[in-house]
Amino acid sequence: MPPSPSPRPQAAAPPLRDRGDACPGALRLHPAADGHLARIRLPAGDLTARQAVALADAAELLGDGHLSLTSRGNAEIRGLAEGCGGRLAALLDEAGLLPSAAHERIRNILASPLAGLDRRTPSDVRRWARELDALLCASASATALSGRFLFVLDDGRGDVAALGGDVSLLAEPGPGEDGTGPVGSALLRVGDDPAALRIAGPDAPRAALAAAEAFLTAAAASGSGAWRVRELPDGHGLRAPDVAGALRSAGIEAAYVAGAPASATRTSPPYPDSAAPGIVEGPDGDRALSVLAPLGRLSAAQWRLAATIAADDGSGALRLTPWRGIVLPGLPAAAAPGRLAELGAAGLITDPASPWHRLGACTGRPGCAKSRTDVRADATAAVAAGTVVPGDAPAGPPGLPVYWSGCERRCGHPHGTWVDVLATTAGYRVALVSPDTAPDTAPPATRTTAAPPPAP
Repeated sequence: MPPSPSPRPQAAAPPLRDRGDACPGALRLHPAADGHLARIRLPAGDLTARQAVALADAAELLGDGHLSLTSRGNAEIRGLAEGCGGRLAALLDEAGLLPSAAHERIRNILASPLAGLDRRTPSDVRRWARELDALLCASASATALSGRFLFVLDDGRGDVAALGGDVSLLAEPGPGEDGTGPVGSALLRVGDDPAALRIAGPDAPRAALAAAEAFLTAAAASGSGAWRVRELPDGHGLRAPDVAGALRSAGIEAAYVAGAPASATRTSPPYPDSAAPGIVEGPDGDRALSVLAPLGRLSAAQWRLAATIAADDGSGALRLTPWRGIVLPGLPAAAAPGRLAELGAAGLITDPASPWHRLGACTGRPGCAKSRTDVRADATAAVAAGTVVPGDAPAGPPGLPVYWSGCERRCGHPHGTWVDVLATTAGYRVALVSPDTAPDTAPPATRTTAAPPPAP
């Protein structure tokens, strides 16, 4: 899997991109040690039960029989043979998963997975995601975006707002609302700029596209070939005032907000944890099931079970989450506990107390030739031994994500603060990483473990 950019120290210069990014897609397959892989973009993680079955069919017919979930709510098929791209594209196109061949790699849209499901937040951001996707696929200029450029749409609870968006929208309730009504306005942010622009809720999708086009203009002017907002060099950075001009040109009114909150303030009770598995109480007696895939991998049988439950007892839809999980909306209250138990019996994570919750790993060996060892097998052995880190290393503060990586690229690592378990030539190094500290500069929480050196 190609690397996701790691945090870099404040003083480090942004990279100079002298080529287009090689991020895989559904039509651009990536060669790996275990065959080719395809990444299927699913804006907001949305797909129908029929589409989910089509992905299971593709994984069994053409791949290794498994689906991988990514930290952006997308799906990957691994183990693809050379020359099967045409058959895969036909299967995906028939299922409605390829609305535009020219745009399929840029449809990177994250949205709050529980929006509209827990009775405390509006569902508008899911509609925004659909509208933004349609706008992207209709825009010729948007094809210049890299496959890593990310849109983030947060329903106000702050669950996805901190996941590294290049263009982020944070929903705000209208005057006097309790958080369950329509969105009154949205805060638009670009990159890491703490300032924001307040726009009307209905303008949010158009504003997000206008901000992305402003980035493309800034990247071209800089000559840096930047793939993401944070890669723009000094003197060419993109900030809220720069985007305001682009919004005005698009006929969108915007008000500058300095030091805007990281999440909107609502008067409703605390939100359910979007990353936690279990049953979510919804409006009108409905329930949603939230489950996680151990280390982000599901067999085709597990995937089909989720699709069957969605079709038979749910709304017919599935939502993939950036925590490598699946949400199944619209189940009757009476059916939810039994169906959750069925998913647990099939090997999916249904209990927030599970040691697999918040535990992640890169592909590792044998799928990735750059990995020093089979990190997934090692992480599994650690869980069997009653921990989530190697040997007697400290696991870090409770509740933090723990991520095992086979090399310094740390593909798919979490955002924010997390426990970094890195395979080195002498064993594993465990360190606590924060947003202001690049992983390789973080002081180790323990010396390398006594485990045998990873494979060369």
